[in-house]
Order: sequence, then structure tokens, then C-alpha cells
Amino acid sequence: MTVNGSDDVLLVHGGTPLEGEIRVRGAKNLVPKAMVAALLGSEPSRLRNVPDIRDVRVVRGLLQLHGVTVRPGEEPGELVMDPTHVESANVADIDAHAGSSRIPILLCGPLLHRLGHAFIPGLGGCDIGGRPIDFHFEVLRQFGATIEKRADGQFLEAPRRLRGTKIRLPYPSVGATEQVLLTAVLAEGVTELSNAAVEPEIEDLICVLQKMGAIIAMDTDRTIRVTGVDRLSGYNHRALPDRLEAASWASAALATEGNIYVHGAQQRSMMTFLNTYRKVGGAFEIDDQGIRFWHPGGQLKSIALETDVHPGFQTDWQQPLVVALTQATGLSIIHETVYESRLGFTSALNQMGAHIQLYRECLGGSNCRFGQRNFLHSAVVSGPTKLQGADLVIPDLRGGFSYLIAALAAQGTSRVHGIDLINRGYENFMEKLVELGAKVELPGKALG
Repeated sequence: MTVNGSDDVLLVHGGTPLEGEIRVRGAKNLVPKAMVAALLGSEPSRLRNVPDIRDVRVVRGLLQLHGVTVRPGEEPGELVMDPTHVESANVADIDAHAGSSRIPILLCGPLLHRLGHAFIPGLGGCDIGGRPIDFHFEVLRQFGATIEKRADGQFLEAPRRLRGTKIRLPYPSVGATEQVLLTAVLAEGVTELSNAAVEPEIEDLICVLQKMGAIIAMDTDRTIRVTGVDRLSGYNHRALPDRLEAASWASAALATEGNIYVHGAQQRSMMTFLNTYRKVGGAFEIDDQGIRFWHPGGQLKSIALETDVHPGFQTDWQQPLVVALTQATGLSIIHETVYESRLGFTSALNQMGAHIQLYRECLGGSNCRFGQRNFLHSAVVSGPTKLQGADLVIPDLRGGFSYLIAALAAQGTSRVHGIDLINRGYENFMEKLVELGAKVELPGKALG
């Protein structure tokens, strides 16, 4: 079943533990970027373990607009992308994708290499704090691109071959690191990127580019050096599994007192989350095929938690876990250091009966870049509290899935509005809910 815009409200009858097995496929934070990387090659690329999510469909459409042939491969979840005939796309067609994703900004470098120019429309994405695209454009200028601001977007040109440069990020941004990697691999000379993001998805993108013929070295001090090459081939790659989705289901098991086996979940990329999950009182069991997460009974424990860039506790793990922390005994302290507005979703949890107080100060840890800037970026969660069903409007991807968890854990029925946003990063989440025994329905159509 495909959820579309007309099926954008979900009725959730809470109070039932989620139990069963589901599967996570390739990471949302890697797969679309690996698809963009295919633009750089002179031969077809094969990407496996691709999830059926909206961000993948957006990038597939953008690639096809630029002349890339995209077709299913031999196995389920495989895409074959042939960039042999890359061409300019119609501005109106590109603009049709405006607002649906922030990924189009990452096409700039590859298109400048292949065509000498690129057009990027206005960008969308989740409203969880400032993620300015100006830095992306400044990076591209340092490589030698010229940028013209137009009413409908940005027009970029590279009169000559882009040149390697030295860049230091003010913050280890994942998006900015991806931009540099996708641009530097075909630039002339050496690019040195300091204070780079080193998330597992970044490492996997580097693996993709290395398979294509790139020369990329990662130092232990967050420095990445890229030696530009004249030509890249295609790649054959299996995307790493989505550790963020796996953690979301783990938190759902904890909040609903359930038991969920997540096929595809891997310990190595989730070690920080697993430590925290155990401290809260959750149980897990790891085997070669995945990880089982469950609530072992008894009281959950309150914790102090600070989000950070990898290898710290990922910000995308925070929101689903906060729902489980409403059921923990005592005061939990959350300090969000990555996105300044990510705790805004807690107001809806309070309407459901949670006791969560937000603060502008840096609580429970070191000072961060938001501490003196008047942002509500720390929280104290007092529990346990009984949650009651409510009308909920999804604010962003992870916050949206967190609302689903809260509705599933609550007594009574919730109406969750805007569920189509969850399709950006959670493959077939409706079917998975039904498989786990959730009592959910689209108005007029029972699902489980």
C-alpha cells in the first residue's frame, strides 16, 4: 500500500505493545547521496539495498531530468543508473522539485563537472533549525564556480575546471562534508577539508567514491584529503543499513512495552545508541541478521543525555527516545547541541500528558553554540506519566515518527496529521506498523 497525499491522516488506537519483526534497508542519509555520485561516473553504477522512500524518488526524478537512465536492477531494492548522456534539464521541471528536498544542492558539483553549469531551485527539508545553504555556495565558489542569484533559484557556472582548495568547516556539518566530497573528486589538485563530519554514512559515501576511482584519505583529526582525478567510472555498492530508522523502532519497542526484531540493524554503527538504550533499561540481543529490542519489564531509568556529531549520540535518535523517557522514573535531562529547534516537538507530548520543560541554558553537559543565543535547546523530562490520545500535526521527519510512537503508547485514539512526511525516511512504515500489531487505520479504511 502506498500512502499518498489524500491519505495524510492516520488514526492510532494506542495501548498495544508493538511485537514482531521488521526490516530496515539502506540509510536515508546515504542512498540519495550515492545516487547523486553516479552523476560523476562515465559508466553505469549499481546501488543495492535501496529503500522505497520519498527522498529516493526525488533524486531519481532529478537524475532522469538530467538525462540519467535509472532502472531497477536484478534484485529487489537495486537501482542501475547510467549517466552516459547527461544533459541540461528544463528549469521549470527542476523547479517542480523545489521544496521537496534539500538534496538538489548536492547536484551542483557533479553537474558543474559534467556540464559546466547547474541550476538549483529553492530548497525544502525538515524545519528543525537553521541549515543555511549559503555555506554550500561559498564552498563551490572556493572551487572556482560562479553563482548568479535568480528569482527562482541559483544558477551556477564553472568557466574552467574546478580547482582543489583548503576548507575548514565551522561545524562538522554532514551536508557540507558531502558537498566538498562530491565536488573535490574531479577537481584539479588536492582538496583539504578540516573539521569534517565522519558519520558512518559519510564513510560509506567515501567508499562509493573510492570504488569509482577517487583518491580520498581520512585522518584521525576530522581532516579529509581528496586528490582530484581526471575520470571516474561507475560503482557497484550495497548501502549500509539505516541506523536511525533502526533506533526509532527500538524506541517504539521501549515506549510501548513491546518486542521488535529489526532485520538489517548493525551493532557497529549503533554502539552509542545501544549503550544509552541499556542505561534507560531497554534490552537488546544482537545476531548476524539484526538486533532484537524489547522492554524487559520493571521501571525505566531516567538519564542525562547530550546529542552530538558522530561518534556522539545522534540528534536523530533523540526525539524517538524522548517519548520512551516520558515513561522513565525520575528526571531525564536532554541537551540538544546539533539543531537548535529540535525540541519543539515536545509541546505536543505535553498535551498528551507528558511533563517536559524546555530551557535556553545548556543543561547537563558542556556549553554549546546555542547556549548564548536564546534557543530552547535543553529539556527536563519528568516521569513516568500516562499519555492520552490527542490530535497531532507532524512537524518534521523524526518528530513525526516520535508522535507515532507517543500515539501508540498512549491510551485512547490519536489523529496524526501529515503522515506523508514520514515517507521521506521510513520505508513502508504503515505496513510495518500493521505487521507489529499496531491498531491503526486510515479514515474509512482499516489497516490493523
